[in-house]
Amino acid sequence: MKGKATTYLDRITINPEICHGKPCIRGMRWPVEVLLDMMLSEMTFEEILEDHPELEKADLLACLAYAKVLVSGKTVTTPA
Repeated sequence: MKGKATTYLDRITINPEICHGKPCIRGMRWPVEVLLDMMLSEMTFEEILEDHPELEKADLLACLAYAKVLVSGKTVTTPA
């Protein structure tokens, strides 16, 4: 995978000590699935970022890039 999607995937971390090893954003306790749930509840990026200022737009795009890779059947490798 090349381009911006690769950069976004660099924001996804998996650490057994954080959120039971679930994929998270930048080592924080923000699991990808929680952010995807917010987007699925029809919250806009602006609403999510306003409610959670520790997050960045690129974090939300990283969640979407991660989900895209998973449904494509490709292997995802993330830094610890």
